[in-house]
Amino acid sequence: MPGKTKDAGWEVGVSKTVAYPQEQVWEYLSGPGLAAWLGDVRLEPEKGAPYETADGVVGEVRGYREGEKIRLTWRPKDWAHESTVQVGLRPAGPGKTTVVFHQERLAGPEERTAQREHWRAVMKVVVDGLAG
Repeated sequence: MPGKTKDAGWEVGVSKTVAYPQEQVWEYLSGPGLAAWLGDVRLEPEKGAPYETADGVVGEVRGYREGEKIRLTWRPKDWAHESTVQVGLRPAGPGKTTVVFHQERLAGPEERTAQREHWRAVMKVVVDGLAG
């Protein structure tokens, strides 16, 4: 079944290649662009650091690789379970970077569909934010 894995359950990923160097994309996503994909929050870049956004999403940092990847648990206040969200960057040629949002441990196909739309909308905000 598409979107269902043995280990991580239901998952979804959205990616886009942008015409900006990886360092610039990272500075945006881990700084002013954090609000675009995670919410209004200050994130400590260390494993185990808890966070709560202004709109009630809670979780903890599971991995933080400077310039490359942030992985964290993610649970909106109206969800009965947590999922795992990861934003990752990889080089895609000179001056280009592929941005990937990946979410796993979703409740089922309906939640997967909703989260695909969520991450597509987030990606648009991120791309617009990078453009200034």
